[in-house]
Amino acid sequence: MKVVVLMGGRSYEREISLKTGEAILRALRQLGHEAVPLDVTEDLCQRLLEIKPDKVFIALHGPYGEDGRVQAVLDLLGIPYVGSGVLASALAMDKDFTKKILAFHGIPVPRWIAVKRNAPFRWNLFPAVVKPADQGSSIGLHVVEKEEDLTLALEEVWKVSQKALIEEFIQGKDVTVGILKDKPLPPIEIRPKKGVYDYESKYTKGMTEYVFVEDPSVVEKLQEIALKVHTLLELKDMSRIDFRLSDDGTPYVLEVNTIPGMTELSLFPMACNKAGIDFAQMVHILLS
Repeated sequence: MKVVVLMGGRSYEREISLKTGEAILRALRQLGHEAVPLDVTEDLCQRLLEIKPDKVFIALHGPYGEDGRVQAVLDLLGIPYVGSGVLASALAMDKDFTKKILAFHGIPVPRWIAVKRNAPFRWNLFPAVVKPADQGSSIGLHVVEKEEDLTLALEEVWKVSQKALIEEFIQGKDVTVGILKDKPLPPIEIRPKKGVYDYESKYTKGMTEYVFVEDPSVVEKLQEIALKVHTLLELKDMSRIDFRLSDDGTPYVLEVNTIPGMTELSLFPMACNKAGIDFAQMVHILLS
């Protein structure tokens, strides 16, 4: 099978996308496929029509790759691809819309507001988390302790996005659950050494400890909610649902990733491996 791996892209997560793409390329070639790397450039449509792939593996993170735009191009060209479709990708990329849908269906999410640049707002719940509504990899994420710090945090967000999310900080643990072809993977607890799971903690070796959740009742609860989120948003093939597990045991959904990272430090392949699925097998399953 001829498979184009879309990688790189235009977002702030370009570097991570390139690493994800390289890992997928190696796995595809190991499986015997003809794997072709392709960046998102202005001649993308022309290149795809020239290459004529049987399928596209989207290894893009963030805007222009994870938000439905590339998916729309592929739909117009009639080229099948791995992952969620246009609407599901767009909804999951916007943390504000994701929370609205999940809250409507009774799934616990932290209290939050969405803020546009120069728009008035009121928030008095601290500590709070401030982050872009439409970026991944914890880009622009800040934990603020008091009202005076909000303005500074928002100024940082405006450098990368036009829409910010302010949400209550949940005391507890960071946990994530991957979904592979509608089956939940083993939950992973994330223990960043600096306390906040930011970009540096995610992609620097030794900055974070990862521990699989062992309590069967907690595992079952997390997997049940993760699969429900995956289904409600009509996601396809894969996703990773990030939680904050509060001190009282309540799993709050923080965000949804439709194209999880596939680097050496990434959580999705780590969870697959725990489930007895190595990297090449994971790619084969996603491609099928």
